[in-house]
Amino acid sequence: MNILITGCNGQLGTCLRTLQPQYSQHQWFNTDVAQLDITSQADVERFVNEHEIDGIINCAAYTAVDKAESDEALAQRLNAEAPAFLAHAVDQRGGFIIQISTDYVFDGTAHQPYTEDDETNPQSVYGRTKLVGELNVLKLCRRAMVIRTAWLYSPYGKNFVKTMLRLAQERDELNVVADQHGSPTSADDLAEAIMHIVEQGIQPGTYHFTNEGATTWYDFTREILRISGINCRVNPLQTSQYPTPAVRPAYSVLSKEKIKNTFHLHIPHWQEALEKVLLTHPNLKA
Repeated sequence: MNILITGCNGQLGTCLRTLQPQYSQHQWFNTDVAQLDITSQADVERFVNEHEIDGIINCAAYTAVDKAESDEALAQRLNAEAPAFLAHAVDQRGGFIIQISTDYVFDGTAHQPYTEDDETNPQSVYGRTKLVGELNVLKLCRRAMVIRTAWLYSPYGKNFVKTMLRLAQERDELNVVADQHGSPTSADDLAEAIMHIVEQGIQPGTYHFTNEGATTWYDFTREILRISGINCRVNPLQTSQYPTPAVRPAYSVLSKEKIKNTFHLHIPHWQEALEKVLLTHPNLKA
């Protein structure tokens, strides 16, 4: 197959690129904004048709959650409109799209893991625009899959793990929010799951993928520093003590039963995944 990856220089896109040599039976088209403007419908349709694209993995997104509150127009173009252009173009060729989405489509008031059928209620511009993107791809492409993930980190780009490692080496103590619950996700594990799904065959619909287990940002930070052998005090904060422009879900643990059962996936626990990333990349920092 000819498979297009958008946002190829981001965390997930980079992890997918590192796996491509194992899937050399496909031809991969790795693009970022310099190679393809996904906010232009004409450019998208031209690219998809010229390269006879059979599938798209859309990793491109506006992910600056707080900045989106004051830049809604650009967030809307990247997170809502661009996925529609991609989905429509590939559907015309009978192809598939995998749209990467987020836990921010939920309001975070639940007390048990969110399933794919639970009601969405985004509380931020980022969450609202990503939800519209989900709805657009499911409406416009018959072979569309939405994969919601959360708390994504990797050795690449900017992410929480790299930021905490850098700050812990610059400071004697860190203050970290301790009342938001979720599941850290290794972009490596998500990339491997996506490749597995492509090989098994697309099953349209919405799915959740994070690493197993749940924690808080505070406990996540403590584990990052423990594994890395960094001695730095971590103090728990309440969300109210750390106001941000965008509202964060207080609870965004996602149920993975559907994706595990449909594609026979084994998903590592978040601590196991974190240890693998940190021990594989011992000099990791932002």
